[in-house]
Amino acid sequence: MAALQASSLLVSSSSSSSSGCSSKRTVTASIQFPKPSKLSLADDTSAAFTKKLVEELSTRDGYAFAEPIEMVVAQKDRVLEPRLSPASSIETITKLYAILEAVEDRVEMHDNIGKQRDNWNSLLLNSVNMMTLTSTTMAAMAAAAPASSSRACSALLFAAATGMSLVMSKIQPSQLAEEQRNASRLFKQLRSEIKSMLLLQSPTELDVQEMMEKVLALDRAYPLPLLGAMLEKFPAKFEPATWWPRASNNCRRSRGQKTIANTEQNGWSEGLEVEMRAIVQVLKSKDKQDYLRLGNLALKLNKMLAVSAPLLTGIAAASSAFGGTTAMTVAAITGAMAAIINSFEHGGQVGMVVDMYKNCAGFFELMEETIESTLDERDYSRRENGEMFEMKVAMKLGRSLSELRDLARKSMASCIEGTEVDEFGSKLF
Repeated sequence: MAALQASSLLVSSSSSSSSGCSSKRTVTASIQFPKPSKLSLADDTSAAFTKKLVEELSTRDGYAFAEPIEMVVAQKDRVLEPRLSPASSIETITKLYAILEAVEDRVEMHDNIGKQRDNWNSLLLNSVNMMTLTSTTMAAMAAAAPASSSRACSALLFAAATGMSLVMSKIQPSQLAEEQRNASRLFKQLRSEIKSMLLLQSPTELDVQEMMEKVLALDRAYPLPLLGAMLEKFPAKFEPATWWPRASNNCRRSRGQKTIANTEQNGWSEGLEVEMRAIVQVLKSKDKQDYLRLGNLALKLNKMLAVSAPLLTGIAAASSAFGGTTAMTVAAITGAMAAIINSFEHGGQVGMVVDMYKNCAGFFELMEETIESTLDERDYSRRENGEMFEMKVAMKLGRSLSELRDLARKSMASCIEGTEVDEFGSKLF
């Protein structure tokens, strides 16, 4: 039990010390746990004074309470009643702040490494092209006026250009830089989510576990090291990127209970569920399929270019080594073609385009999975509020609510009539 009594001060009505009158005002406030006491207050000034005093004592060393005190003043009889507000434990908050610090560090790391790998692409491309064009010029000169020194230098430069071109084709610096940019963006998004959780919600251990899973899933999707952990740049099959923990759907659904509306169905209706299923159908049949098609084309083009450039410089190096007018002419021609292909592949950042299509397809797959997992939850109290969920889907697709509903109507009409929707779900990309 903690008790507090405060007596307020004598105020003299005149400067005389012997004959003046004095008025005395007494305010008494008591705090008892678990049963709080009540105290009538004389006026608004006393209520404010007592409230401020109790708040100061709740944070003073030696009088710290396990949970913050919320002061409630009744309007009718001006009764001051302290009440414990529901709050998360200190351990849970501390864990979330630790995760937030780790996320901040990862944002900085991915930003720095992304800039570094973007510089790799520019520097390596310029170096390979300079060596290729120099050796091509020397090969052309040797074809016109044979000289052993020109042939040797040309062959050496072509061999070095072949090795560097192989390295660039293997690691795809432009694709590496795009991976780091996407990782930085997604970690910043996760950082904002954690900050909002700390400010607006009461985090639980499930929230801590979910945030940790998201961080680890992003680490797996966008690894920092090159050796051993680098993503396959030329997979046999083009697939969407996956940067979210698929096993955490239950955790995501359980958080919907924090936004329960006053209605029994938590803002959901049968019409809204039909609308969301129609939106999923459009995303599957139009947006996701289109990016998978484009991604497959970009991947095949990148494979062809990655093989062609080193092959051409290798042919040029072998031709320069053999000598002869015809061989040097072949070396000059293949060297020029290799420089063109290198410029198109790495200057045009075809690898970056492949990774961009992977992330776009992954975005639509994540939206489909989120909507379907929400609709599969039959307990409305465990879902996110229906109106809020609809607004989030509309914003992610770059549409207003009316445009989203129009798209759903078109999707339902296409299913009935057996036709295809004439527009994509997303207006952003």
